[in-house]
Formats: sequence, structure tokens, C-alpha cells
Amino acid sequence: MHKFFNRFALALLGLGLCFMPLQAEAKTTFITIGTGGITGVYYPTGGAIAKIVNDRTEFGIKATAEATGASIFNINAVKGGNLDFGIAQADSQYLAYNGKGEWEGQPVSDLRSVFSLAPEMITFVAAEDSGIKAIEDVKGKVINIGNPGSGNRQNAIDIFNALGINYEKDFKAESLKAADAPRMLQDGRIDGFFYTVGHPNGNIKEATAGMRKTRIVSIPEIKSLFEAAPYYSMDTIDMAQYPEATNAGEGKISTIGMKATLITSAAIDEEVVYNLTKAVFENLDELRTLHPALANLTKEGMLEGLSAPLHKGAERYYKEVGLIK
Repeated sequence: MHKFFNRFALALLGLGLCFMPLQAEAKTTFITIGTGGITGVYYPTGGAIAKIVNDRTEFGIKATAEATGASIFNINAVKGGNLDFGIAQADSQYLAYNGKGEWEGQPVSDLRSVFSLAPEMITFVAAEDSGIKAIEDVKGKVINIGNPGSGNRQNAIDIFNALGINYEKDFKAESLKAADAPRMLQDGRIDGFFYTVGHPNGNIKEATAGMRKTRIVSIPEIKSLFEAAPYYSMDTIDMAQYPEATNAGEGKISTIGMKATLITSAAIDEEVVYNLTKAVFENLDELRTLHPALANLTKEGMLEGLSAPLHKGAERYYKEVGLIK
């Protein structure tokens, strides 16, 4: 009799186990981060952000950094729902949200800021044998201003317009991608190129280390440009980072710059943006070690240079930790 009841009890226990609800697995959200070309700073920066969130399963995010055409491409892809996040220059962010420039009359009203990243400098590299010592010397030369859809191109055009230089008439403007410009410069097919980027940068190192001697040309303060475009500011490039440039001994040279920013859409889930922001800010020490351009990031500085409204998820985190009221 005891054996019967023992067997019966075991059978009931087994039946009960069959009907016990399975423990729900933690939900993982997969996101894509648009970056830039693989030789620039955006690509490793996006990879660094992805590493931070991917290494910490408690945030429930798996991120993939994708090489893209950079700022303008990323904004349009976020707008179209083809990317969840993207890295974009503050000027492109400003123009898109306000319906200017590339987005004339068509503001990207759902564009949202998450945080800013490294400062970026408009960098003008010129061959020494071209005779270019100042930006006004481009007249009659062959200058790459950047591929259509890139922030580089818009920055170069802004500067030339402010200086009264017609980029369609005063020199031959090429439309190469940033990754192709150093080789073209070394091959003698262009006299110089513009690249808006954080430093140090492998692309610029390649351009300054070749057989054809090159310099990084200083860009002076242009007050009319700053009045028209408040996202621009003066910055410097430390020439010690490019010891093979012909003007390496000049110390720090002046140029114009702005912040790179992480952007998203208002349509992206608030919890996802909150968790990504929290993961990055709580592990900022590690993020700083993942690329030289990120080495000087500060929590306060990452809220500067944003030219579209904060996403609600990011705003919630910043209020929690007292970075904003």
C-alpha cells in the first residue's frame, strides 16, 4: 500500500512539474548604430559604445555598429527607421532638426539627441608642393571637399561661402570619400582635402606620412560663420600627433570644430535609450580607453553641443543622476 501511494505521489509530482510555467527569459533588444567609414573616428566610436552595452547583459541590449556614409546618411537612416541610433556632427543635427541645408523645408522633427562625443575639427591637409599655406590659396587648385551626403562636404562649403570663395568656380572641387583622399593626395591627383574628424586619426596620419610632403593648414576664426552657425567654435589640432607633417613643429594650430553626437528617433523605446545611456555613463572610464579620441570625455561635456531635443529616455537618466534639473 505504501509503495502504491509513493508511486502515486511521484506521478502527481511529475505531472505538476510538466505544468509549471517556464521562467521568462530576460528580453533582449537588438539595436543598430550607424557610424562612418572604417578609417574614421565614428566607426570605432560606435564599436566602443556597442562593446560597453554588449558586455553588460543587465541592460538587455545587443548593439551592432555599422559602417555607413556618416552624418547625413545616419540622420536620414534614423529618420527612415533603417537605423536605431547614429553618430552625426552637431551641425548636421542642427540643420536636420531645423529643416535647413540638406533638409531645407523638411525638418526632421522626430530627431532626438542622446549625448555628445568627441570634438571634431575641420582638418585641411594640403601637399607642400601645391603652394597652399592658407585656405585662400586653394584658388586654381584641385581640392577634395568630400562625398555628397557627408558632413565634411558641408563644412568645407560653409567655410568657403563665409570667406567669399566659390567652390564651384574658384577651384576644382572633387567629391571623394574621406578614405580615398590620402591616396589621391599622395598620387598627385589632388592638391588637398578636407576631413572633419577627431584626432589623432589614421586617415590624416596616412596623408602626412607618404613620400609627398604635406601640411595641415590652419583655419582662422570666421566671425560671420559663427554668427550664422552657432554650432561651430574655435578649436586646435595638436601637431605632435602628426610628426611627419611639414609643419609638425608648430605646436597646436587653430581650426574650426564642433561635437560629434549620438542621435536617435523619438520613436525609439524610452527604456532602450535610458538603458543605453546608463550603460555608457556608468562605464565612462572604460569608454575613454577604447579610442584616443574619447580619452577626454566628461559627463558634463557629453551634454554640450546638442542641437536637437533630448530623447525622453536619456533625459530621464540625466535627471536621475542630477546632470540636468
